[in-house]
Amino acid sequence: MQAIILAAGMGNRLGKYTQDNTKCMVKIHGTTLAERALDALAEAGITKCIVVAGYKKENLTAFLGTQYKNIHIEYVYNDIYNKTNNIYSLYLAKDYLAADDTILLESDLIFENSLIRDIAAFPAPVAAAVAKWEAWMDGTVVRLAGDGVIAAFVPKKLFNFNEKDAYYKTVNIYKFSKEFSATTYIPFLESYMKSMGTNEYYEQVLRVIASLDTCELKAFVLGGQKWYEIDDAQDKDIAETIFAQNAPAKLELVARRYGGYWRFPAMLDYCYLVNPYFPPPRLCSEMKSCFETLLAGYPSGLSVQNMLAAKMFNVDEETMLAGNGAAELIRALSGAVSGKVCIIQPTFNEYAESFQKNQRIQIIYKTVKNMVYTKDDVLQWSEESDVIVLINPDNPSGNYIAQNDVLEIASFCAGQGKMLILDESFIDFAAGQDTHSLIEQPVLDAYPNLVLIKSLSKSYGIPGLRLGVLACGNRGFIADIRKNLPIWNINSFAEYFLQIIGKYKTEYRESCVKIAAERERLCAELEKTGLFNVYPSQANYLLCEIKTGHSAAPLAAFLLINHDIFIKDLTGKAGIPAGASYIRLAVRGSEDNDRLLRALSDFVLCIASYPPPPV
Repeated sequence: MQAIILAAGMGNRLGKYTQDNTKCMVKIHGTTLAERALDALAEAGITKCIVVAGYKKENLTAFLGTQYKNIHIEYVYNDIYNKTNNIYSLYLAKDYLAADDTILLESDLIFENSLIRDIAAFPAPVAAAVAKWEAWMDGTVVRLAGDGVIAAFVPKKLFNFNEKDAYYKTVNIYKFSKEFSATTYIPFLESYMKSMGTNEYYEQVLRVIASLDTCELKAFVLGGQKWYEIDDAQDKDIAETIFAQNAPAKLELVARRYGGYWRFPAMLDYCYLVNPYFPPPRLCSEMKSCFETLLAGYPSGLSVQNMLAAKMFNVDEETMLAGNGAAELIRALSGAVSGKVCIIQPTFNEYAESFQKNQRIQIIYKTVKNMVYTKDDVLQWSEESDVIVLINPDNPSGNYIAQNDVLEIASFCAGQGKMLILDESFIDFAAGQDTHSLIEQPVLDAYPNLVLIKSLSKSYGIPGLRLGVLACGNRGFIADIRKNLPIWNINSFAEYFLQIIGKYKTEYRESCVKIAAERERLCAELEKTGLFNVYPSQANYLLCEIKTGHSAAPLAAFLLINHDIFIKDLTGKAGIPAGASYIRLAVRGSEDNDRLLRALSDFVLCIASYPPPPV
């Protein structure tokens, strides 16, 4: 068996990365795509490879030469690469194609080495590697018949998103027997080119062949093997994350993305916090029904968004601001306050990062011992400051102060002429009452020194919409903060969510009850692992101290590499004791949480053989 690599294209979409070299010379972690492909071929026992070169062919041939490990390399040149497409490149190699069984692959791929070995061993003589279609994928997709035969190639113009669950994406790695190539593929290839020209794709020929009753092209469905097609700079960036050289490197690359994890569909995100039980399917369907209208329509200005947010919480619109996430509102708020601001550590970093940029602010940090603090602690700390920031429940500790105690803090601050900034982003997950929130008009009117902030993204499970609210009974102060916000800060989808959310109050409360119940179950199961001291929490996350002597980083790396689970390592976070090992785990649905628990059991088995290093 031989291999043919199509490597003649220019790769214009990769910009600077292909300015002086063809796509297969692009490096991922210091190794070119060409070398990676040849390594996989060599590992599979393939000893001959034909490379179809064109753009910057001199660089490619000089780099690879005629021998790579145990592989003999021959070249075919497409000198009109800038006027043709890969159908012509494959046509130029047709004599090779007919001479031996062939693994055909494109040069812009990165994949696990085992993929070549597995498709070569696949019992069907003619096969296409395919993967279940995911939202990040682009290009040709196929439909499969019940016997694993590829029933149809679906070109881009015929792609139906309503049928996406039935689609498989071609990986652009094929196995052709020499008989298939000589008697079927090459004759159709030549006929197709005569009819359609040379600026086409070789997969179009397979689309025609797949329509025949005698089609023998089988699907080799990937079973979780990693792969990625690199067409542009974003693809390169994602590929570098997927194919990180070691566990710590991958953990760092994943962490610094700060989201966008829908591009990694196999990964469970236990780092970022969201409500897994909301929004309900009916709400999603209602938003989908207006998708085209919302996509094509400008959102309303800030005044309308404030009115909608006020309606959601049944307060006066002059006491409410809507924001593009709570982060935007925190930044706007920081520009409207002055004096000494008390921030309790460890906590959500956004407040310190925002207030540090205000030259009028002096930050007083109070580090909590044992991750627990009470009303009396807050009252004592507030005496040293003009403004106190209280996140309730706090993040990452989950520490919770009851509503009556918070009102006593607000009252004390009012009597002292101080401001209380209360972040209620996780308050709805607290157990025991229908509502714990202080975003109520009587409270706002009674405590004009109280500023309330709430991230809807977290509690309502809509981080992609980026929604947050700020409420305060001091209308003049609200006007000052509003000056720091743009007139259009909320998109149409988020606006529509605010418009319809009132119909789903019951479902929302039910989702919060489910979170509270699942939190208690997960907490108990985590304690049973013997790994953690789990702190009490009234939020949708749990703070866990590793008590086995192992540090957090190896656990985080183990879960990511071995189980595709991403957790929050709190090492180095302000307020976390030096030398201590803490992680924060989101509370997801029960199925996901069971997967996490199985992964932790795996870790327990591993560390039984590898005790922690001596202190």
